[in-house]
Amino acid sequence: MTSPPRTPLRPLVSRDRDEAHRAATPLELFFDLCFVVAVAQAGVELVHAVAEGHAGDGIARYAMVFFAIWWAWMNFSWFASAYDNDDVLYRVVTLVQIAGVLILAAGVSGAFEEQGFFVVWLGYLVMRLALASQWLRAARAASGAERTMALRYAAGVTLCQAGWTVLVFAPEGARPWVFLVMVVAELAVPPLAERGHASSWHAHHIAERYGLFTIIVLGETVAAATVAVKTGVEENDALGEVLPIAAGGLLLIFAAWWIYFVVPAHRRLLSNRQAFRWGYGHYLIQASAAAIGAGIEVSVEQAVGKAHLSATAAAAAVTLPAALFMLVVWALHSRYFKFGIAQQMVLPCAALGILVCTFAGRWGVLAAGLVAAAAVAAGVVLTARTDRGTQGG
Repeated sequence: MTSPPRTPLRPLVSRDRDEAHRAATPLELFFDLCFVVAVAQAGVELVHAVAEGHAGDGIARYAMVFFAIWWAWMNFSWFASAYDNDDVLYRVVTLVQIAGVLILAAGVSGAFEEQGFFVVWLGYLVMRLALASQWLRAARAASGAERTMALRYAAGVTLCQAGWTVLVFAPEGARPWVFLVMVVAELAVPPLAERGHASSWHAHHIAERYGLFTIIVLGETVAAATVAVKTGVEENDALGEVLPIAAGGLLLIFAAWWIYFVVPAHRRLLSNRQAFRWGYGHYLIQASAAAIGAGIEVSVEQAVGKAHLSATAAAAAVTLPAALFMLVVWALHSRYFKFGIAQQMVLPCAALGILVCTFAGRWGVLAAGLVAAAAVAAGVVLTARTDRGTQGG
């Protein structure tokens, strides 16, 4: 008996929240891959700003641009978790959103160098109008509270996009304040839209999607650090200066991966309140993960005499985001799976230790990597002891 043929268009209805074997689709993986371009551009511009002695401005602009990238990814991912039906129209609209991502990526340099956000805004316009059309399509197939929720999402996305227009035309001094207002507005849309009816996002699927994006960000960090080390060795014959940075950076990236994936995140996603807190907190996790790679590049440039900053400042470009990553992963996720004060204190103490490594100057990155590796080892040993004690009891 043959299965019925798939039609090109199907109603965009909510999926089962308890659907078995739910996993990321090839289209979602392609979507994530295209975001790498935007993340890489933001990292490159952050390196240039810090290396030239404009760390404050560079970090502020990086925070703004990364939020735009991350929020667009997050909007798509949660909608897809609840409504992805993989028909022709859904695929086409998603490809339109990908085109918007690439437009945004093309505008990242302008946003850093000239405070010109028009191209970024244009990319956002393409993505957000496509997303609003998806919500309207979901509303058409829904009824009652679910239909109201979908319409609220469509209206919220559209109104926020109109609000971002102010950022394009606002005076330079007012743009940070406009940005903060719009961040609050954007973050308010999901909880307001889902009052009375929660979208049917899938906990395991959402955890997998966030994990995949974190891997992509860490992979971009590895790529950026590799290019920096290669350039430092080839152009300046500075293997002795670069090797400790490369070793420390690699240890930090390995530790970041280990710490993030040590326990399955979906166990914590039991309600909208928990999921929103966890999802929003990933802005700091993923922005700091990407910033580690930029910091490694800065440290390499400082070591070979290309950056206009001290060895301590260059080390801070790595240690600050690395410490933030560990602290936020602990606060959002890891602490709920730790038993006893010893296990609970591993990551906070490691974050503090990594910050202290800043003052080691040119050896700061290597020292931070060793602290991160020690934290992973301590976590493994303490967990093994707890497991043996539980089995013995």
